[in-house]
Amino acid sequence: MRGLPAVLLTVLVMQDLAAEPTLPLGEFSRNRLDGWERKDFKGETRYRLQTVDGVVVLQAESHASGSGLFKEQRIDLEQTPFLNWSWRIADRLSGLNEQSKPGDDYAARIYVVVKGGLAFWQTKAINYVWAGNTGKDTVWPNAFAGDHAMMIAVRGPEAALNVWHSEKRNVRADLQKLFGEDLNAIDAVALMTDTDNSGGRVSAYYGDIWFSKD
Repeated sequence: MRGLPAVLLTVLVMQDLAAEPTLPLGEFSRNRLDGWERKDFKGETRYRLQTVDGVVVLQAESHASGSGLFKEQRIDLEQTPFLNWSWRIADRLSGLNEQSKPGDDYAARIYVVVKGGLAFWQTKAINYVWAGNTGKDTVWPNAFAGDHAMMIAVRGPEAALNVWHSEKRNVRADLQKLFGEDLNAIDAVALMTDTDNSGGRVSAYYGDIWFSKD
């Protein structure tokens, strides 16, 4: 499989994992957006399925806009704690202080949400972001939501543009580390490419998203 695009390798890996517990969330390679809904904050980021390197992926284009896609689905982290995805970006949002409200923009992000029910202040979220000005593996509280929404720079300014990167995160372990609680489920997954605070312009691509046991 040497030389194949990373997004295609992701699809092949998903096929190889058919024998182990997996839970697909974003089946973009099958030309599907079933269950995904739009949430607009400011303006409208354009999301569409298109073929890249022979595989259907989700393209996001943002110009001074902040809107995302989310899918409400309860995920049992005891059965499938690992979140898997691939992504790439075409532009950087450089020069931003991403720990401030004016700089809270990201070329690409995927986040998981644990709802607080009627006690909305108990809602928790982890944002796995492709940061433009913050080093890889840096962790900080979201500028708007404080420590209810924690940010993790999975990729930073050192990551190459226009190259597919495959990711895997142990969500249960991350929740334990960031919130000090052993949470055994999440309630939703979302993705967003946003430039509403900085007024910038970026394009990003998302491959399939799924949860796995290992």
